[in-house]
Amino acid sequence: MNEIIGFLSAIVIGFTLGLIGGGGSILTVPVLVYIVGINPVLSTAYSLFIVGTTALLGSFSYMRQGLLSYRTAIVFSIPAFVAVYATRKFIVPAIPDIIFESTGFSLTKDLAVMLFFAAIMLLASISMIRIKKQKSPVQQKSSIQEEQKEISYNYPFILLEGVLVGVVTGLVGAGGGFLIIPALVLLARLPMKLAVGTSLLIIAAKSLIGFLGDVGNQPIDWGFLSAFTAIAILGIFLGSYSSRLISPQKLRATFGWFVFVMALYILIKELFF
Repeated sequence: MNEIIGFLSAIVIGFTLGLIGGGGSILTVPVLVYIVGINPVLSTAYSLFIVGTTALLGSFSYMRQGLLSYRTAIVFSIPAFVAVYATRKFIVPAIPDIIFESTGFSLTKDLAVMLFFAAIMLLASISMIRIKKQKSPVQQKSSIQEEQKEISYNYPFILLEGVLVGVVTGLVGAGGGFLIIPALVLLARLPMKLAVGTSLLIIAAKSLIGFLGDVGNQPIDWGFLSAFTAIAILGIFLGSYSSRLISPQKLRATFGWFVFVMALYILIKELFF
């Protein structure tokens, strides 16, 4: 029964990604842990594959519209690739099952993963709740054309941000779009739409590369993982279609509050129950 509910949740994950261009991946680990019953470390591995595959599919529409900066993706991705692969291949397996223990309290590896994930969810929720006024399509097109001519790179900060995003992705299995998009806007000076499309490509590549670090380290159930991913992809198509009928900006804020509540739930459940 729980697995069926988990598969239904996969539609919600994909639907959210298709509707608002992100956020759905932040639900993947909680769904796999609390509904399906998979342990947190393996859930982060599964999340990398699910997030990577769905983000890759989501990036295709941006490719067709020319809203991808391949040079920026390459510059940002190299340190992220190295960091996420190293995190999954070496750092995660090296974390002890019991990190810290004292009278009445034990910080286990699984607990640490969930607490860190809840902290990331809180940051993601704040990013989604804070909505800026959107420009008109004509203004956006003009802005993209103007800013594309002025793209410059702050290489030291892009390197550090890529490493940070790679480590975070490797630890919690989330795409990290809420970290990547601000970095692309501030450090590479990309316009927002170009940053979103480029971010999806970066998320797809680094998530799938990170997942490769788990192959051989984790007992992958390919049947379940393939089915869950396929259902999430179905949700993307439903979300993309619905985005023509519903305001993604308003739903993004609503979903942000939902993620905020979910993060508080995880913190309370893991620390007090």
